[in-house]
Amino acid sequence: MYFGRRVYNKGVDRRSLLLFLPALHAEAPKTALRGKLVPGAIEQDGGKRVTLAGEDDALAVCNDPRVIGSDFEAEGKMRADGVFEVAPMWQAPLFVYKGGKRLFVTYWCDVCAIRTYTPGICWCCREDTAYEPRDRKD
Repeated sequence: MYFGRRVYNKGVDRRSLLLFLPALHAEAPKTALRGKLVPGAIEQDGGKRVTLAGEDDALAVCNDPRVIGSDFEAEGKMRADGVFEVAPMWQAPLFVYKGGKRLFVTYWCDVCAIRTYTPGICWCCREDTAYEPRDRKD
């Protein structure tokens, strides 16, 4: 029989983990890049094009013909090589401006009433989703 205290993480307690909390927020601050969306890039005033990189889902939005040509904003961070890395899609980092309003880029399935953030077919009914910018991300 064992009546002693079990030690799983010898030398590590909850208080010592608090020392690492500031490191979680130490990554580069998120910035926004705004301009006219062209396939795979954002064209800023003056004609400068900044190439976009990121998850496949984010790049699918950036290459969607329904979004190309719009006043577009992406959140993320600028890499050292001059490419803008779009934030992960779970953060809903892509926006369009219409009528002076900043709108989330979303896609809607009328059949299933399912909203997504990437273009393509509905995962339920397999019908095409409609491009529907919204002022809320839900």
